Amino acid sequence: MSITEQNLTDIVVSTLNSDDPRLNQVMESLIRHLHDFIREVEPSDEEWMTGIQYLTEVGQMCNDVRQEYILLSDTLGVTVLKDSLNNKKPEGATEVSVLGPFYREGAEVMPLGASISRGENDGQPCVVRGRVTAPDGTPIAGAVMDAWQAASTGFYEQQDENQPEMNLRGRFKTDENGYYHFKTVKPKNYPIPGDGPVGKMLDAVGRHNYRPAHIHFIVSAEGHEPVITQFFDATDEYVTSDAVFGVKESLLVDFQEVTDPAQAAELNLPVGGWLVEFNFGLNPE
Repeated sequence: MSITEQNLTDIVVSTLNSDDPRLNQVMESLIRHLHDFIREVEPSDEEWMTGIQYLTEVGQMCNDVRQEYILLSDTLGVTVLKDSLNNKKPEGATEVSVLGPFYREGAEVMPLGASISRGENDGQPCVVRGRVTAPDGTPIAGAVMDAWQAASTGFYEQQDENQPEMNLRGRFKTDENGYYHFKTVKPKNYPIPGDGPVGKMLDAVGRHNYRPAHIHFIVSAEGHEPVITQFFDATDEYVTSDAVFGVKESLLVDFQEVTDPAQAAELNLPVGGWLVEFNFGLNPE
């Protein structure tokens, strides 16, 4: 059979012969969508090689502390779409948001009330507290909360040699009534890395590279589906234009400045510190 522009796609698909039906399905869809893209855009040889070189540069930027492909997926809205399709939640369960490229496993398990801030200039002191429950409100004791965030400089600890190892990262377990609380610093908005190919792409298409102030969480408990999420400062200037499209209305929070000396003492905060409350809902497996 002679290969033509019209029959090429079907011929390529016909070569798929894996014993794994799901692999065949995924590859067929990938091939058909890529071929449709080429037919629609009709890239020149120069444009095609520019694209090849761009993807090469993305891969070369990846290392053990930075994942540029995740960053690319995030900034194209692909991660949010994938997460939404894979994590449909009932009412009362916390919505997912992007993991991001700076999560690290192995954060220290700390007692409730401890601070994950280990640096001298991390930011303004803040208490985070709330509860973990099932969607029906049943408290979940012993839920593990893996929390991490950037310092006020806009850098996560693996990006910044001036921060202590595993700074602003910690894990906590809820008490018998599902409550948690810990100390950290009030998050600030920051630019995602702009020194690599993702930054070049954002510049080229006229987009900014800022994320609104947020704190990341992975919350898990036996017998429940874990949730990867974040909550966001509702007053942040970038909350309606997050560079990675991770903001959802249910994840907006109000940071309250603590001005009453008695409340500050109760929270073990200086006057002018901050308090934020957020309750997490975990869907039963």
